[in-house]
Amino acid sequence: MLAQHVLLGPMEWYLCGEDPVFGFSKLEQTNKPSHLCGRVFKVGEPTYSCRDCAVDPTCVLCMECFLGSVHRDHRYRMTTSGGGGFCDCGDTEAWKEGPYCQKHELNTSEIEEEEDPLVHLSEDMIARTYNIFAIMFRYAVAILTWEKENELPGDLEMVEKSDTYYCMLFNDEVHTYEQVIYTLQKAVNCTQKEAIGFATTVDRDGRRSVRYGDFQYCEQAKSVIVRNTSRQTKPLKVQVMHSSIVAHQNFGLKVLSWLGSIIGYSDGLRRILCQVGLQEGPDGENSSLVDRLMLSDSKLWKGARSVYHQLFMSSLLMDLKYKKLFAIRFANNYERLQSDYVTDDHDREFSITDLSVQIFTVPSLARMLITEENLMTIIIKTFMDHLRHRDAQGRFQFERYTALQAFKFRRVQSLILDLKYVLISKPTEWSDELRQKFLEGFDAFLELLKCMQGMDPITRQVGQHIEMEPEWEAAFTLQMKLTHVISMMQDWCALDEKVLIEAYKKCLAVLMQCHSGFTDGEQPITLSICGHSVETIRYCVSQEKVSIHLPVSRLLAGLHVLLSKSEVAYKFPELLPLSELSPPMLIEHPLRCLVLCAQVHAGMWRRNGFSLVNQIYYYHNVKCRREMFDKDIVMLQTGVSMMDPNHFLMIMLSRFELYQIFSTPDYGKRFSSEITHKDIVQQNNTLIEEMLYLIIMLVGERFSPGVGQVNATDEIKREIIHQLSIRPMAHSELVKSLPEDENKETGMESVIEAVACFKKPGLTGRGMYELKPECAKEFNLYFYHFSRAEQSKAEEAQRKLKRQNREDTALPPPVLPPFCPLFASLVNILQSDVMLCVMGTILRWAVEHNGYAWSESMLQRVLHLIGMALQEEKQHLENVMEEHVVTFTFTQKISKPGEAPNNSPSILAMLETLQNAPYLEVHKDMIRWILKTFNAIKNMRESSSTSPVAETEGTIMEESSRDKDKAERKRKAEIARLRREKIMAQMSEMQRHFIDENKELFQQTLELDASTSAVFDNSPVVSDMTLTALGPAQTWVPEQRQFVTCILCQEEQEVKVESRAMVLAAFVQRSTVLSKNRSKFVQDPEKYDPLFTQPDLSCGTHTGSCGHVMHAHCWQRYFDSVQAKEQRRQQRLRLHTSYDVENGEFLCPLCECLSNTVIPLLLPPRNIFNSRLNFSDQPNLTQWIRTISQQIKALQVLRKEESTPNTASSRNSENVGELQLPEGFRLDFHPKNPYSESIKEMLTTFGTATYKVGLKVHPNEEDPRVPIMCWSSCAYTIQSIERILSDEDKPLFGPLPCRLDDCLRSLTRFAAAHWTVASLSVVQGHFSKLFASLVPNENHEDLPCILDIDMFHLLKTMAWIKKIPLVKKN
Repeated sequence: MLAQHVLLGPMEWYLCGEDPVFGFSKLEQTNKPSHLCGRVFKVGEPTYSCRDCAVDPTCVLCMECFLGSVHRDHRYRMTTSGGGGFCDCGDTEAWKEGPYCQKHELNTSEIEEEEDPLVHLSEDMIARTYNIFAIMFRYAVAILTWEKENELPGDLEMVEKSDTYYCMLFNDEVHTYEQVIYTLQKAVNCTQKEAIGFATTVDRDGRRSVRYGDFQYCEQAKSVIVRNTSRQTKPLKVQVMHSSIVAHQNFGLKVLSWLGSIIGYSDGLRRILCQVGLQEGPDGENSSLVDRLMLSDSKLWKGARSVYHQLFMSSLLMDLKYKKLFAIRFANNYERLQSDYVTDDHDREFSITDLSVQIFTVPSLARMLITEENLMTIIIKTFMDHLRHRDAQGRFQFERYTALQAFKFRRVQSLILDLKYVLISKPTEWSDELRQKFLEGFDAFLELLKCMQGMDPITRQVGQHIEMEPEWEAAFTLQMKLTHVISMMQDWCALDEKVLIEAYKKCLAVLMQCHSGFTDGEQPITLSICGHSVETIRYCVSQEKVSIHLPVSRLLAGLHVLLSKSEVAYKFPELLPLSELSPPMLIEHPLRCLVLCAQVHAGMWRRNGFSLVNQIYYYHNVKCRREMFDKDIVMLQTGVSMMDPNHFLMIMLSRFELYQIFSTPDYGKRFSSEITHKDIVQQNNTLIEEMLYLIIMLVGERFSPGVGQVNATDEIKREIIHQLSIRPMAHSELVKSLPEDENKETGMESVIEAVACFKKPGLTGRGMYELKPECAKEFNLYFYHFSRAEQSKAEEAQRKLKRQNREDTALPPPVLPPFCPLFASLVNILQSDVMLCVMGTILRWAVEHNGYAWSESMLQRVLHLIGMALQEEKQHLENVMEEHVVTFTFTQKISKPGEAPNNSPSILAMLETLQNAPYLEVHKDMIRWILKTFNAIKNMRESSSTSPVAETEGTIMEESSRDKDKAERKRKAEIARLRREKIMAQMSEMQRHFIDENKELFQQTLELDASTSAVFDNSPVVSDMTLTALGPAQTWVPEQRQFVTCILCQEEQEVKVESRAMVLAAFVQRSTVLSKNRSKFVQDPEKYDPLFTQPDLSCGTHTGSCGHVMHAHCWQRYFDSVQAKEQRRQQRLRLHTSYDVENGEFLCPLCECLSNTVIPLLLPPRNIFNSRLNFSDQPNLTQWIRTISQQIKALQVLRKEESTPNTASSRNSENVGELQLPEGFRLDFHPKNPYSESIKEMLTTFGTATYKVGLKVHPNEEDPRVPIMCWSSCAYTIQSIERILSDEDKPLFGPLPCRLDDCLRSLTRFAAAHWTVASLSVVQGHFSKLFASLVPNENHEDLPCILDIDMFHLLKTMAWIKKIPLVKKN
């Protein structure tokens, strides 16, 4: 207040020229409200991004603007802010439509032109504002960037200098809270509470004074802190600062905050502050106040950074003219700012570099910075400057990274994010400057990829296992971070033909440079099979170095597809270097990578440890595969389409190390006869399977736009179809299995309706998408994104579906779209001589199955390839133009037998032989389908070549349509008959099952028919489902068997007394919702007796549940993992969560509902203790009271006998003998506990939780009040539900919502069963007291009046205890 009154107040008067109250209100009235919202987000504040209209995911709205905008009715994403960003409402560049909310809507008159905001200020006021802003801003910057600790700048130095200092402790991200607290307690001799306060302030504000006094006193504290924190790491930063410097710096921050608040009154004042901030100082470049602050950012503490960042956001970033000038200054200083950030240890949100998201994501600014400041090149060069660790070939080397280098690598990854921001909005128009600068940036990007090409090479370990796992994560982290950037680079290239052609040339040139560097000392060799020969190099993946990182090859593959997609390859072939391409060079490294995967799968690289297994996993994983595995397949497709398929297959056989097997006759027989090499036989079988799988992928994967004649939605549809072929999936599962683009979109919503039906969730399940039956025909068993496990599950599911539909179980290859012209020649691989040789060889092994080592998987893949070739030929024949000859003649080639000297049978003949082979039962349907398709193609060829089309076309069509109608009618009749039979069989089975289940009920019905009792005459024969029967004459209703599914392990289980416990997530809480007296509270919970609940219900214990079921042991494991995770999180982040784990709280694993315990699922008590209800000997009230009184009296005497010394025991025994006990009852009876150990444990868990929460005490399962709290909580919950139903005008016994019904059912059964884990004598004692409050007893005279007891609680508790067999009939 003093600073405001003495220092800032007079400046406000000077600024306004009058009382600031009036002056500022006048400024506000003349000021036009800004169209930009600019609200700066606090940490944890909700933000909203429209998935339909946002230009990119960084465009967000605050809650107020979102609720007032059109986007609330669109698809949107809600997140919580990390703090520091601001609302983009009003920014026309951030939104495709609806840029303004209702509050910031533009008036039509204001759209015409953007005026200078200074016109609303008088010249006199402008001069005064310039004056005061320049002085104050300069003062604040000077004092905040001042580095001396004990003297002020010359113009601020005081005449008399006091000896008063502060020991100032600064924040860092190295030391933990505990280390700082412990050190402070030792250094400044404070309590733990004070030390925690210091540590919290240091963490929040960045610095805190921990001692005040003379220099020596403060220096002593500093030396202790430094000494204590310098053992393992660098010491905490501590400075002994003169009190005058600290005072000035605090006032400097206040000045910056004051400037931020002043400019809020007028856009004119904001414009003046921007001019003052960006005005160059006397020292030339980087001497403006804004530059000085930015360049000192890493030297400032957290609090100072936050204040000036907020000032920049409310001034420079809110003024569109100066935002552009600030962006230029930011880009000019980019390299130095990033270097400062990398060496600084504060999180990015506290760094000035975090403002890049506000600048680079604005499309116009990003384009301007690329063209004028060459921003793309600057970012990439800066990034590469920080990764200087290279090997001899100039590739990045992450091995033996020190902790410091690893830390720098983590921080330098933020530069990739900046590059992503720059590229995220694509240009609609290209200028020559933009083309030139983008291609310069592309050159720099290729240099980056060149350093990654071939990095982390690996060699197969033989003999002994690898000793130390090599570092692999850094390279894959880099690849993952760059995945979207690589995709966006390709998207930019696709938008302009000139850029695409140049980029393609540059990428090819860099790839050729990389290949010239890969000299592996390879020797040239010649391969020949079937009269074809090719020259290649001798290279064994299993012996030489091989790398999984080939980004340059993959980028070229992506650009090659774009040439095809945009038709540039056909429009300007003369501009492209296609003739210079060497297909063997293009395919070499991707092929090596795929062979590596095959060999790992075959178990040849086991000695290389888990690092390689992890690399192969990520190579295929949805996060990386788009720019890794997928592009390798495309590159091989590119190579095959440009070369003789026979040559390609021979090179492939050589790389798979299978050339010998297929080039030498009978090699396989000789090989398999050597019994010693069983492992090698198995390895070779797996390699042959993997090679055939690769050929299937090369021919079948044509759903990328540019490879096949498809669009992007076809690609997504296919992904979804194959995911749903495995099993029905929830929305979240499906989204996780699909690749995201740079906007975090999968494109699923646009196509899901076409391929799947949504099945609504049941009681405890989730809503699932199920594949539409008509999409099953598009299923491809060898879909390239299936993992081994997924492929197996999908095959099983599809075969099961076919069996249910009474179809044969063959899974033929689907009909595929045609290839684009650039890839059209690829299909010839199927009919090439080498391919036919491979197929024939494997089929021959299968025919002579005892003499060779072969596998059914191998045969299945060959059958699939034959099926693909037949489908392809059929497509060619159906789509053939007049007078065109179909060159794809697979059927003719498989009909020909082998030539002399072998004279092997034709492929077709071998298939016919295998059709009858008893050992191939599984594949018979597929072979049958192949032969049927072969005959259909043969007929098509014959009809097209012999019959005169013109004459017979009409009659053939007429006959075929008649036949089709007839066949269709027959098929429908057959389906209807099968359906009728199926329904009748189901009904018969259900009747039989019902009779078996309910024999007793049928017996009872027969007895009732025979009897003529009055009860029968007065009771309805059929019970109405909507009514609830109560009282002695009620009909016995058989309990349904209850099956539930655990939400954690998805295992189904029946609820039984002897089985493992199943539990519901529940939340127990103290509640005053029904209270009639909220001022009352329990004085001493440890001594409070809750047996009698008072009618004012001042505080009850309520139990609620979300209804989701788990196994008790699954829940326990889940809760343990939550606790462990929370402990780790506290050490790392020190943030708050929405639940308190220390208090036993957790979130339901499915719906994330707050819970703090679990309720066990139980059977009804009468199902356990009595097989059926029998009211024939029901006593009247007088008899019941007498019987209960006798039992209680007997029990009291027995308890007295047990508690008195031995001398009195004989007398008590006589008393017991004299008692009048009800006929046939025994006192020495202890009821048997029917429940399993698991259920008993959960009964105890829930009981203890209710006791702990209800009484606010420490858990103690032995406390006699535990059962009372359980019964009380159940009664209170029933009262709450009754009140809710009453308020909603619903019937008391009507149907409840499923979660309420589940909760209430479980709670009441629990209350009736809790005695099984409580002390029987304690429960009997409670019952005696409760009964005495209704029927007075001389042993209990200190009981409350009946009017001071809530009767519902009393009667419900007695009803639950009454279910306990207190004493036992003989």
